Amino acid sequence: MQTYASTDKTTLSEEYKKLSDAYAAFKAQGLSLNMARGKPGSEQLNISNDMLTVLTPDTCFKTDDCPDSRNYGNLDGLNMAKKLFGDILGVDQKNVFVGGNSSLNMMFDTIACLMEQGCGDKPWNQQGTIKFLCPAPGYDRHFGVTAYFGIENITVPMTENGPDMDIVEKLVAEDASIKGIWCVPKYSNPQGITYSDETVRRLAALKPVAKDFRIIWDNAYIIHDINGTPDQLLNIFDVIKGTENEDMVLEFCSTSKITFPGAGVAAMAASENNLALLKKRYQFQTIGYDKLNMLRHVLYFKDLDGVLAHMQKHRAVLEPRFKMVTDTLEQELAGLGIAHWTNPNGGYFVSIDVMDGCAKRVVSLCKEAGVVLTGAGATYPYGKDPKDSNIRLAPTYPPVEELEKAMAIFCICVKMAAIEQLTK
Repeated sequence: MQTYASTDKTTLSEEYKKLSDAYAAFKAQGLSLNMARGKPGSEQLNISNDMLTVLTPDTCFKTDDCPDSRNYGNLDGLNMAKKLFGDILGVDQKNVFVGGNSSLNMMFDTIACLMEQGCGDKPWNQQGTIKFLCPAPGYDRHFGVTAYFGIENITVPMTENGPDMDIVEKLVAEDASIKGIWCVPKYSNPQGITYSDETVRRLAALKPVAKDFRIIWDNAYIIHDINGTPDQLLNIFDVIKGTENEDMVLEFCSTSKITFPGAGVAAMAASENNLALLKKRYQFQTIGYDKLNMLRHVLYFKDLDGVLAHMQKHRAVLEPRFKMVTDTLEQELAGLGIAHWTNPNGGYFVSIDVMDGCAKRVVSLCKEAGVVLTGAGATYPYGKDPKDSNIRLAPTYPPVEELEKAMAIFCICVKMAAIEQLTK
C-alpha cells in the first residue's frame, strides 16, 4: 500500500474495518501481555542460577582487604569487586565505589548529597532555582529523581549521535542554575543510541558557568550488546584525565541486567574528590554494603573475560527477540509513512515514533487488547511528550510466543490510530 497520507479516505476506511476486525479477534482472546519495563525474562535469569551455589560454608571469606566478608566494614566495597568493576568501566579501581544492588539508588543518593552538601561554595538547595538537562527521549526514572528534589528538568533533544550538543553547550555557558545533565551514553534508553566520539569529547570539554556542574553518566548498558556489530563508546574518563573537568563526571553501572535484578551489585566511578565527598554521606548511611554478594559475583565471574562470556549467553536469548520486533515493524509499518523506529545494536529497548498526536491512542488501544506498554510521554520530563509520538518497546520480558502476539497487536493499533488521525 502507498503511504496512508496519500491514500483516499474511502480506502482508508476499508483498511480500518479490516484492522478493527483483527483487533477484535485479539481482544476476544483475553490476553495479558506486558512490554512495559525493561526487565530480563526468566530465560535470562536462569543463566545466572549457578551463582547461587558459589558460596558454601567452606568458602574462604577472607580477602586481601577484609578479614571476614560476612562482617561489617569496607564502606566502599571489596578490593576484588572494585577491580572487576574498574575493568568493566575502564577506570582504575581506586576510583571505584562498590555499593548495594541498585545503581539508581546510588544516583539518587548522589543527587541528594549534592543538594544537601554541594560540591562547591554552597549546597545546591541553597542556591535558589536549580535545573538539570534531560536528553529526551530518555529514562523516565532519571527525570523522576531530579523532579523529586524539586529540580527543574529541561528537555534537550536527542540526535543520532547523542544529546544535541549545540543546545547543551549554549545552555550551560549561559545559565549558572543548570547543575547537571543525565546521560545514558551507550545504547540509550529508549533509542539505543551510542554517543559519538565527538559528543563524548564535547561533553568532556564543557565550560559550564556553574562550577559545580556534574554529568551523571549512567552506563547501564556498557556491555549489553545484542548482535555481532556492537557499538564502541569512547571512555569519557580517558578524555577528562588531566583536565580541569576531572571532577565533572560521575559514572554508574550495575549487574542488575547481568545477573539478578534486585540482587546484583552496583558501582560508581568518580574522581578522588567526588568519592571523598560522597563517602562523607555514606559513612552515616551504612556501615558497609553486602560484601557476600560482591564476593559471590567475583568468584563466579573471576574477571572481565568471565563477564563478557556471560553476556554472550544473554545475547543468544535477546538477539532473536529484538530481530523479531524490528522485522515485524518493517513488515507491517514500513512504507506507510506513519512510524519510524530504531534498530539498536544493544541495550534493552526499541524506540518507535508514531504519527504526531497518536502515541497515547496507540498505548490505550493496546491496553484494551491486553498489551501493557510504557505510558506514552514517559520518555520525556514530567511525562509530557510535545509531539505525543514516542513509544518505548521492551522486548526482553515476555516469552517469545507472547512477544509475537504483542507485536502483532501493536502494529494493528499503530495503523488504527494513524487512520483515525488522518480521517478526522
